Amino acid sequence: MTPLEGFAAVEMRVGRVVRAAPFPEARKPAIRLWIDFGPEIGEKASSAQITAHYTPENLVGQHVIAVVNFPPRQIGPMMSEVLVLGLSDADGGIVLLAPDRAVPLGARVH
Repeated sequence: MTPLEGFAAVEMRVGRVVRAAPFPEARKPAIRLWIDFGPEIGEKASSAQITAHYTPENLVGQHVIAVVNFPPRQIGPMMSEVLVLGLSDADGGIVLLAPDRAVPLGARVH
């Protein structure tokens, strides 16, 4: 598999956070997210270690980029179905990746 084929195999899509809640059962501080990826994929759950810059209240309605075709992972009592993507800031806090313009839910990263 070439590097380009490997990249193309990772299905990254845009979704909108429809619900968020603290996740005290996680080993590291985290937030539970429920993300709407549009009619093709639907709503998926995720656990994200993003507490340095985000609270559950300020995440609802935000757009995020997530990998939607990795196998689900059990994180404490919940099944994390997608991997939300972010970058580390200078202090190690995670900053979420998001589109800077309106795009349809479920739009694929190319």
